[in-house]
Amino acid sequence: MADPNDYNQPIIDEFRANGGTVTHFGRGLVLLHHTGAKSGVERVTPVAAWRTAPDAWLIAASKAGAPENPAWYHNLLAHPDLTIETPDDGEVQVHAIGLTGDERDSAWQEFTSHYPGFLDYEKKTDRVIPVVRLTRR
Repeated sequence: MADPNDYNQPIIDEFRANGGTVTHFGRGLVLLHHTGAKSGVERVTPVAAWRTAPDAWLIAASKAGAPENPAWYHNLLAHPDLTIETPDDGEVQVHAIGLTGDERDSAWQEFTSHYPGFLDYEKKTDRVIPVVRLTRR
């Protein structure tokens, strides 16, 4: 299996070099600084994020429609206090909450209204794609 950082590192580098703007993603990414649920190792992962308020963002654990959730999702559940890097605010301390039920469905609808490509990921998988709210601490 390929190291995810082989794909992610150029995106992370471009994000940091260009103040949060990344080719093909614009200013729609944040960098998650999350701690491995099992390893305890800090990792950095770029993810699409929709800012819903000055102190809140939504992210979706789509893994491009893969049958399983991305590792970062499990890490956020295990260690919900983390740091993100944003295009507009730099580093921000946040708390992650996995949304469920109607709250998740409403957040998914809002997220995909801004990132409709994620609807294609939903069609590729049988799982319900988790949505996480990040709130400034």
